Amino acid sequence: MGALGPKLPPPPLLLLMLGIGCCAREVLVPQGPLYRVAGAAVSISCNVSGYEGSAQQDFEWFLYRPEAPEAALGIVSTRDTRFSYAIFGPRVAAGEVQVQRLQGDAAVLRISRLQAQDAGIYECYTPSTDARYLGSYSGKVELRVLPDTLQVSASPPGPRGRQAPTSPPRLTVHEGQELALGCLARTSTQKHTHLAVSFGRAVPEVPVGRATLQEVVGLRPDLAVDAGAPYAARLAAGELRLGKEGSERYRMVLGGAQADDAGTYHCTATEWIQDPDGSWAQIAEKRAVLAHVDVQTLSSQLAVTVGPGERRVGPGEPLELLCNVSGALPPPGRHAAYSVGWEMAPAGAPGPGRLVAQLDTEGVGSLGPGYEGRHIAMEKVASRTYRLRLEAARPGDAGTYRCLAKAYVRGSGARLREAASARSRPLPVHVREEGVVLEAVAWLAGGAVYRGETASLLCNVSVRGGPPGLRLAASWWVERPEEGELSSAPAQLVGGVGQDGVAELGVRPGGGPVSVELVGPRSHRLRLHSLGPEDEGVYHCAPSAWVQHADYSWYQAGSARSGPVTVYPYTHALDTLFVPLLVGAGVALVIGATILGSITCCFMKRLRKR
Repeated sequence: MGALGPKLPPPPLLLLMLGIGCCAREVLVPQGPLYRVAGAAVSISCNVSGYEGSAQQDFEWFLYRPEAPEAALGIVSTRDTRFSYAIFGPRVAAGEVQVQRLQGDAAVLRISRLQAQDAGIYECYTPSTDARYLGSYSGKVELRVLPDTLQVSASPPGPRGRQAPTSPPRLTVHEGQELALGCLARTSTQKHTHLAVSFGRAVPEVPVGRATLQEVVGLRPDLAVDAGAPYAARLAAGELRLGKEGSERYRMVLGGAQADDAGTYHCTATEWIQDPDGSWAQIAEKRAVLAHVDVQTLSSQLAVTVGPGERRVGPGEPLELLCNVSGALPPPGRHAAYSVGWEMAPAGAPGPGRLVAQLDTEGVGSLGPGYEGRHIAMEKVASRTYRLRLEAARPGDAGTYRCLAKAYVRGSGARLREAASARSRPLPVHVREEGVVLEAVAWLAGGAVYRGETASLLCNVSVRGGPPGLRLAASWWVERPEEGELSSAPAQLVGGVGQDGVAELGVRPGGGPVSVELVGPRSHRLRLHSLGPEDEGVYHCAPSAWVQHADYSWYQAGSARSGPVTVYPYTHALDTLFVPLLVGAGVALVIGATILGSITCCFMKRLRKR
C-alpha cells in the first residue's frame, strides 16, 4: 500500500507566535540543484537535529516530478516496508533504490542507476517524535538528470611494438623499451564538468573490475597527475609520464618496461561536477580496453654460444675464441645495452673462474686481474659476435673458458639496470707445456766465514728441455732464526738477477752492502760484505726459466729451489782472548791497588808508634 504523503506540521508563523522558535527540530538535505547523469548512481543524505523522544528517528523519502509538482510519490521508508509507490516498488525490491541508516538521526537515499524520470524534487520527511510540533520536519532538494554523453575509446595510432590483427590489439614490447598508449575521452554535457582520465592494468586472464584493475597513472579533475602505489617511484623518476594532447587525447608513456608490466590495459574516464556546496561529485564513468600487452623479458631470450670448439695450441701461439650472443633482443641503444666477457677456470677447478677480458656497455675493453701487460684483445667483429685473442698463449692459459653476456635496460637518467645474464657452455683449451726442468745447487764458498769478512754464496743451475732462447733468472732468499729456531715469517729477498740481466737488491738482514752477479752461464753468486752477527740465517737460491714470445711478453716456464745454506758469522781466536785478557788485567790492577793500600796503611801506623 503506498503512502498518501507526509503529515504537514503547523505553519512556522504559528510556532513563532507560541514563542518556541529556538531548539526546534531541523531536517537538513544537500543544497540543490544536484546534477547527475542517467545510468549513474546518486546518494542524497538527510540529517535531523533538535528533536525530542527516541534517538532512533525514521525517514521517509518522496519525489515530486516536474510534470506533477504537487503529487508526492513515496519512494522508500525506514519504518514501513510497504511504503514505496508501485513505480518504485520493483526497484526497491531489487536493491536499486534503498535507504541506508547511517546513525539514529542520519540516513542516505541511494539510487544505483538513475533514470530520466527520476528527475524532480526529493523530500526527506521525519515523522514526529516530539511532544508538540516544533521546527521543520522535512527537507527538499532538486535533482536534475542529464543525458550520458561521456565517450571513451583507444586512441590511434596504437602503442609501439608488434601488433597482431586482433581486437583489442595484442602488443609485444621488449623489456626496457617504452610502452606508449593513447586514449580518447570526450563529453558534451551542457553543464560545466571536469574529466579525470586514468590508465590501469589488469593481470592477464583475470576479469576486469575495481578490485582487479591496478591504476598505473591518472589525471585528476584538478589536473594533478598521480600514480598507483606500485608506479609512484617510476613517476617520480620520470619513467612514467601522462600528458594531454589537444582537447580529447591522453597519452601514457611507461619507460623501461618490466615483466610485471604485462597485462590488459584500460582507459577509465570519469566526469565530475561541482555541487552548490562546493564539493565535487562523480556523475559518470566509462572504461575502454586499450591493448593486451606482453613483455618479452631479456632473460627468456638471451643465449650465448662459443666456438670453434676444443682448442689445442702450443706456447707462444695465438689463441682465438669466438662468442655469439643470440635471441630476440632489442638492438643496443636508447633502451638496452650489453656487455660481454670471457672467464677462465683452470682444469678441474670449480666455478666459472676469473675474468680474462671484457667489453663494457660502452664498448670499452679491459683486462682481468693478472692479465695486465699482456697482448690480449677483446673486440666486436659482427653485430652480435665477439672475439677474444691472446697473441701468445702460455701453459698457464690452459683451462675451461666461458663467455658471459649481460643485458641491461636503461631507466631514468640513463641509469642502467641489469636485466639478464647468460653463460656459454665450457670450452676446453689446452696449451702444451714447455717441458723445462730446473735443478739448483747452492753452497757457501770457503766453508766457515768470520765476522767482518765477505761471505760468498754460489748457485749452479742445470736446465733440461725448453725452447731455444730460454733465459734464466736467480734470486737469493734468507730465513732468520728467532730464539734458536727459524722464524715462521716468509723468506726475505736479499737480491737477484732477472732474465734480462738486471740486478735486483732486496734487504740484507745486517744492513751492509750486497752484490749479486752472474759468474758463469748458469752460475750466480751472492756476496755479503763486512759480515755481522745479524746476517746469520738460512739462505737458498731460487732460479727460474723464462720464455719471451713474439709479442715480447715474458712468462715463467719453470722454477726450482736449492737446498738450504747456513751462514753463521764466527769470531776470530784473538777476539776470544782479548776480552778475558782485559778482564784479567782489570782484576789484577784492582787486587794490586788493594794490597799496596793495606801495606802502606800498616807501615804508617808502626811509624807513628815509634
